[in-house]
Amino acid sequence: MSSIGKSVTILGHLAELRDRLVRSVIAIAITTVISLIFYNQVFDLLTFESELTRPIFDFIVNKLHLMAPPIVQLYAIEMTENFGVFMKVGLFTGIILVIPYLIYELVMFVSPALTAKEKRYVYTILPWVSMMFIVGVVFAYFIILPPAINFLLTFGSDIATPQIRIENYVSVVTRLLLAIGLVFELPVLITFLARLGVVSPKWLVEKRKWAIIVAFVVGGLITPTPDPVNQCLVSVPLYLLYEVSIWLAKLVYRKKKSPAPAA
Repeated sequence: MSSIGKSVTILGHLAELRDRLVRSVIAIAITTVISLIFYNQVFDLLTFESELTRPIFDFIVNKLHLMAPPIVQLYAIEMTENFGVFMKVGLFTGIILVIPYLIYELVMFVSPALTAKEKRYVYTILPWVSMMFIVGVVFAYFIILPPAINFLLTFGSDIATPQIRIENYVSVVTRLLLAIGLVFELPVLITFLARLGVVSPKWLVEKRKWAIIVAFVVGGLITPTPDPVNQCLVSVPLYLLYEVSIWLAKLVYRKKKSPAPAA
């Protein structure tokens, strides 16, 4: 291919990247505006005061004997803090809502480099990408957030009364929801790589010890509390997701064909 043809191809890829970035930004803007319209309902969810989730929490507390959602008293210290939180809640909620579409745009951008068979694999896992992200967000909201926030509110409360800034609270909660949602994409990613033959079940089994270490390191980074109980609430499910990934890899793995010997 001539240098002119290569430059045209590169310009074409850059133009496509620009178009997909523009569509992604527009999608984030749309979901952010929708989130701002329902700001009160979203904020009630973040502070565990929503009537929609109260029956679920009652079931979790009564039947599963897990931690009840905390009662949080929030304070705004700066004059512009409430407005800043209003925008931050809308933006983070918009990003959470639009992540499946962002992943779709990313896949479509790299799809020309894939074979027809690999493209079929990608189209097959796209619904699972959305589903696993939603499962991760729901798991973080109902299982991880209540004990984590309760720990932060009660730790050292006999020495000083905690007065939680609304901006700090929203930042911790939204980051945790987003991080756990992305972590739950691990089985989908590994299954896809195993289907392509990039990783093998045998290789995944050999890396089990490293997976345990990484799971607890990631759990420590994601969890906003230093206590081991809350860290295990993240690390143990993360390692179980790795085990599920091994099982799924065994189901879909296709060994790469070795090149045919020369005549």
